[in-house]
Amino acid sequence: MTALRIDGIRHRVLSPVDLTLIPGEQVFLSGPSGSGKSLLLRAIADLDPNEGEVWLGDEARSSMPAPLWRRRVGLLPAESFWWAETVGEHLPENTRGITDVLERLGFDAGVLGWSISRLSTGERQRLALVRLLAQRPEALLLDEATANLDPANRDCVESLIAHYRETASASVLWVSHDPEQRQRLGGRSYRIRDGRLEPES
Repeated sequence: MTALRIDGIRHRVLSPVDLTLIPGEQVFLSGPSGSGKSLLLRAIADLDPNEGEVWLGDEARSSMPAPLWRRRVGLLPAESFWWAETVGEHLPENTRGITDVLERLGFDAGVLGWSISRLSTGERQRLALVRLLAQRPEALLLDEATANLDPANRDCVESLIAHYRETASASVLWVSHDPEQRQRLGGRSYRIRDGRLEPES
């Protein structure tokens, strides 16, 4: 079990951000468009240059290669990126439990042979989550993970994330514009306003 600690992250529109998530904790971020929510997630994932440090337990982001950090601190962006022809080519070989994860999201194993070009936006979003969880990250950074989903698929995704968070003791930092979602799922909630992170009641 590993805490995620954000220590003085500063990036473009963001003032220094300090935040600690204990293992298994879920924290929500909201704020107006352009306030820096996605930038903060990308900075934590070491995808954009930034000042400050991020820690997993006593291990600093700066102490490990970026690819290793990004496997341990997994980002689900608002728009997923696919580089190969089929779904299965994007998943690690011999991934245990992948069939169960697919079924939780309404797919069977046959989806692994599907061409990316035939996927809807919602299917890509759900399968991007499968791809992320296959890496078994210790922390999840979720950018509008359910924004393009109907209520049934939204509920499946929320349930899967909750299950993973509880069983893997993973910290979850989740950008969401949906106040009902934040209230329904619980956890601390913060708003980015004028570049600063402010707690919401």
